[in-house]
Amino acid sequence: MTSAPTTPAVSSADRIQSVQRRTLAVLSATQIVGGVGVAVGLALSSVVVDELSGSTVISGFAGTATVLGAALLALPTAKAAGRGGRRAGLSVAYLSALVGCAISVLAISLHAWPLLLAGLVLVGGGSAGSLAARYSATDLSPQGRSARHLSLVVWASTIGSVAGPNLAKPADQIGMRLGLVQQAGPFAFAALAFALALTVIFVFLRPDPLQLARSLTGAQSTGRAPKGTIRTAWQTLRTTPNARRALVMIAVSHTAMVSVMSMTPVKLHHDGSNLDVIGLVISLHIAGMYVLSPVVGWLADKAGKVPVLVLGMALLLAAAALAGTAGHRVWQVTTALVLLGLGWSCGLVAGSALVTESVPLDGRPAVQGLSDLLMNVCGATGTIVAGAIVGMLGYGVLGLVVGVMVALAGVWLTVIWRTTDA
Repeated sequence: MTSAPTTPAVSSADRIQSVQRRTLAVLSATQIVGGVGVAVGLALSSVVVDELSGSTVISGFAGTATVLGAALLALPTAKAAGRGGRRAGLSVAYLSALVGCAISVLAISLHAWPLLLAGLVLVGGGSAGSLAARYSATDLSPQGRSARHLSLVVWASTIGSVAGPNLAKPADQIGMRLGLVQQAGPFAFAALAFALALTVIFVFLRPDPLQLARSLTGAQSTGRAPKGTIRTAWQTLRTTPNARRALVMIAVSHTAMVSVMSMTPVKLHHDGSNLDVIGLVISLHIAGMYVLSPVVGWLADKAGKVPVLVLGMALLLAAAALAGTAGHRVWQVTTALVLLGLGWSCGLVAGSALVTESVPLDGRPAVQGLSDLLMNVCGATGTIVAGAIVGMLGYGVLGLVVGVMVALAGVWLTVIWRTTDA
């Protein structure tokens, strides 16, 4: 009597790898779609506020509002993830962005720049979702590959983010044909993009990577009220010095990038550049942020996170120097913006991977939420200062201030690295 053939059992490791591949695919698709919505807002918000308010200083608050919104939504996103998994957290972020785009369309129709700024705060949910998605990619990553998996999701933003600014003009034309006022169409288009991103996350991010990781390790949810989330994060950070350093470098990288990037469209606009040129410059900047992120992730896993963070500071310093001395040379501004994006990529990818690897799974949502809160608060503060500096002293002085900040951070990290062998 012969026994029936047996089917080889699928190992737990094989199942996890399969789920991780699906997770990366879903997150990447969401980044492509959501990136369109984020990029359209980045390309036009400061210009629209400038025209509605008639003030360069107030135009700087457009970038501030979006970054502040990303900061304010970081903790609700982390809280939702802590309680219900990554799907719940990302849904909160993208739904907020959708509502913010609808408010922005209304504000432009009413020529009400204060209402537009309020809408842009909620539009910041798109950035909060994009940032949270990178951490979602690491929940099931094998040891030593967190930076690469994280960077793949960051890289997926390239398509939507580069295309977004160049879709602003066609979206504006279509919007006017449909009865919207001028410059409202791009925000309506962004609303559709965020609605699609929300649908993809809610329907396809199953099983939830964070919930599955918890079930495999026995970790428990730490989702509590926002105050509890911050307290949990600080308690965890007290015992993880590498995570603390990573948070500082992420915040510096983001502050430098947002400060210069948010005021560049206004500078180009005042220099006489049209919407097509502004869109192209911002597209190349966003390409610098995302296109080489897989290379940055591979380098961070192979050479170490701290060396890549130091490299990021060097690139940001070069970008600040070029931007500050560009004058009316569009090509030099463009080169500076590309380097600015590359430096930001090094800071975000290496810093985020260092946070993930340094913090236990049960405390990650809280620490990751605090990381996004701090980086965006610093970024929002930076854009406020940037708007004032450009309005009163000029774009060149902004480059000098950003360069000094980045140089000090780079020296500090290098000294710690050499003395502690981090």
